[in-house]
Amino acid sequence: MNYQWYPGHMTKAIRMMQENIKLIDLVIELVDARIPISSRNPDIDRLAAGKFRIVLLGKADLADPACNRQWVQFFEGQQVHVLEVNCRAGNGVKAIHGLVQETCREKIERDRRRGIVNRPVRAMVVGIPNVGKSTFINSFAGKACTKTGNKPGVTKGKQWIRLNKGLELLDTPGILWPRFEDQQVGMKLAFIGSMNDEVIIVDELACDLIRYIRELYPQALPLRYDIDGTGEPPAVLARIAERRGCYGRGQEPDLERAAALLLDDFRSGRLGRLTLERP
Repeated sequence: MNYQWYPGHMTKAIRMMQENIKLIDLVIELVDARIPISSRNPDIDRLAAGKFRIVLLGKADLADPACNRQWVQFFEGQQVHVLEVNCRAGNGVKAIHGLVQETCREKIERDRRRGIVNRPVRAMVVGIPNVGKSTFINSFAGKACTKTGNKPGVTKGKQWIRLNKGLELLDTPGILWPRFEDQQVGMKLAFIGSMNDEVIIVDELACDLIRYIRELYPQALPLRYDIDGTGEPPAVLARIAERRGCYGRGQEPDLERAAALLLDDFRSGRLGRLTLERP
């Protein structure tokens, strides 16, 4: 299966971001802690050249805790300011204010030397679709400022949010990039729900996910579904269908329903805390 999804509104979104980047001091990039490299849009590096940067390992509660620590060390080794966060529960969010001050210290001190007092840091919040930008902003602000939803494409345009006299955030739509050079990247983005499921063959995607999970966490599927996790992925998916009562005509296992169930279980963390990429 060819993994690709780049609807027209993303071209408009990247143009809007290019127009606004001159107003920005800091770029806060959310990535998915389960796939921290594949969920980084390479266009962001070009867009944010010369700006202060923070990377947030979002949805850290769904990822392997040991891997989260390894990824923090990896980004710190790249001289990147990084923090793991669980925005739904608010874990790690309060620490972001201090990280913003630390990251932008040079800008703040430069303003002070020029006699500019209380000029806010302006930060652009960026990331791929469904990575949790709006949830992060609402948690950071302590109120519902933006719409959220467990699917890509909820945020359609830009929105400025003033958090306090020292910080303003520009929320932006989730954007992918026009072409995935590595189809493994597209596959992983589909796993976490950053692509529209309607353009994906879900049972093929589920079989790819079974391969990944079985290699990295061989007990995850047997523990969740009480099945034998060995054999070809379609056979494993059929066992999940039977165990969960997903049947079609003639009492044949409904692989499409079972695939949707497996993907939902992975995305919501019901398979356990799993990370699909290692530093």
